[in-house]
Amino acid sequence: MLKQALKNKQSLLGTFIKTPHYNVIEVLAHASMDVLCLDAEHAPFSRQDLDTCILAARAGNMPVLVRTPNDAPETLLNVLDMGADGVVVPHVKTAEQLSAIVRHCHYGAGGRGYAGSSRFAGYTTKPLSENLEAGKNVSIVAQLEDLDAIDNIEAIAHVDGVDCLFIGRMDLTVALGETSADTPKVKQAVEHLVEVSHKAGKATGMFVGNLEELAYWKEKGVSLFLLGSDHGFMLSGAKALRETFDKA
Repeated sequence: MLKQALKNKQSLLGTFIKTPHYNVIEVLAHASMDVLCLDAEHAPFSRQDLDTCILAARAGNMPVLVRTPNDAPETLLNVLDMGADGVVVPHVKTAEQLSAIVRHCHYGAGGRGYAGSSRFAGYTTKPLSENLEAGKNVSIVAQLEDLDAIDNIEAIAHVDGVDCLFIGRMDLTVALGETSADTPKVKQAVEHLVEVSHKAGKATGMFVGNLEELAYWKEKGVSLFLLGSDHGFMLSGAKALRETFDKA
């Protein structure tokens, strides 16, 4: 189960999906990934696209997260009712905001709305008690990528019900007024977020553009890595094929 793996700070490899089509999910379900993340924040996923892609992931027994475009309750509800294993919520800036996100992802007073007719609920074939229990397995990943998140990291890291704090390094780079994610200012900020998060017992994750850095961040205790994307795989594969062809 993805939630348990995050809690155990198990080393997990995933990738972002930018192409809103279920065939991509079907193919990558055969790859040795631990999780796929549908990027509904930066790619043109409609609600129907998310529905079919989540279905494809479930059919392929591939855990699937959705990076949502916002933290609105109805946005979180939609992807969870479709059967996503969890959400990656961008631009989390305060503990109060994160507490609300956690509440809206779980059943209870003022929380996630209930519908027994959803895919998550087995289309009315499961009892309420079983669905309420299953709802506890939703994985909540909070993406930290703003200056406010740096200022408020102590409080953010102590919010209960969060499975992982994911550092959006590129947005953080822009927020810090830098043009490279490799500058000392950016690296120092990322290390600070990781250190405070771990002191609070939270798992951390990140995107790493330079794969030579992986060993460094693993040593720092980062456990969830969402690396590359389906677009990147196509481009790198095409480039390698071109180079091989030209050398022949």
